[in-house]
Amino acid sequence: MADTVASPETVQRAQRRRARMALQAREQKAIRDLITPEGAALKLRIASASERAGAFIIDFIILMVSLIIGLIAISYVASELGFGGWAAANAIAMLFAFAVRNFYFIYFELGRKAATPGKRVLGLRVAARNGGRLTANAVFARNFLREVEVFLPLSFLLSADDSLNGWIALLGLLWSALFLFFPVFNRDKLRSGDIIAGTWVIHAPKVQLQKDVVAGEDQTTQLSFTAEQLNTYGVYELQVLESVLRQSNDDTKKEVAMEIRKKIGWPSEIAETDMAFLNAFYAALRGHLEQRLLMGDRKRDQFDT
Repeated sequence: MADTVASPETVQRAQRRRARMALQAREQKAIRDLITPEGAALKLRIASASERAGAFIIDFIILMVSLIIGLIAISYVASELGFGGWAAANAIAMLFAFAVRNFYFIYFELGRKAATPGKRVLGLRVAARNGGRLTANAVFARNFLREVEVFLPLSFLLSADDSLNGWIALLGLLWSALFLFFPVFNRDKLRSGDIIAGTWVIHAPKVQLQKDVVAGEDQTTQLSFTAEQLNTYGVYELQVLESVLRQSNDDTKKEVAMEIRKKIGWPSEIAETDMAFLNAFYAALRGHLEQRLLMGDRKRDQFDT
């Protein structure tokens, strides 16, 4: 009996199917479960090593342009002061370069979006691995270690002269390569700074707030909350609640609704669905926090008193 020969269309469909399954398998490997302090289970995608490298290259270009402009300005001022001002200008330039290359990353990651311009371009942000709020200590730790990982050996190699021993130069290159390729060899694509700070870099694509996050339930307008109840939570919990409304399943929403009811002392005799309660509380909390922000009062989270 002659073997059946598959048609070209069948072969192409099989190839596309295998490619699609391989892509889904790779994407699934990058998914992590994050349990928030409120008990919500969120699915997050870890940034790949290539995405992190691309974000760093963008930031590095911005950083170098800023350094060059700043050093040119310092040189101009030094030239105006005469030859005697060059010693002071050299010290100022070194301090300026150190401050810019460190606080560039710290400034942006301490902001509301927790991301540098390079990370924003690629839809990435820094997050705490324990599900809590990203703290200043974590941001400082992960970024000051970059000085040891990248800039210290780079400065060492750029300042090399003929008297520098070849083995020392090789050691500097190996040191740089070790930290440069460190994210490639761990499951979560972490830098050594991420390990120490307890952070990771995740995908945070820009999305517009959908109307059905705060609408779509008839009971939403029938529920009201006191200022004391709304003061229980802050901006961080509002963001977590939005993620729960968008991404979680019914069981998670039920658990979160029960936790919030317990936390704010919600009367048990009021009957409403979990979705109606979460929608109403989200809308009320967002309006309450926005009103406080207009008065210059920003409540970061439930522990910010």
